[in-house]
Amino acid sequence: MRQTFEILNVKCGGCANTLKKSLAEDFGEVEVDLESDPRKITLEVKESEIQMLSQKLRALGYPLTTDELSKIEKFTMGAKSFVSCAIGKMDS
Repeated sequence: MRQTFEILNVKCGGCANTLKKSLAEDFGEVEVDLESDPRKITLEVKESEIQMLSQKLRALGYPLTTDELSKIEKFTMGAKSFVSCAIGKMDS
């Protein structure tokens, strides 16, 4: 089922590129809306795969807005997203 999720820490095309490449193998084509705030991704995901999606997003530093994060986790997600963004910029 095609679903849309709000995610944190996405700021630019480098972030979007990382998300598209990192999630493509498991979820196919990923659309990233850089115009909305918070940012949104749309992709094909089954209900049983949402937890896996959440974990993959967290590993990249782009948690779902619905994820409950401690202050340390928020800081860590920001640092991870910075690195993921830089990688996305180099890969484009």
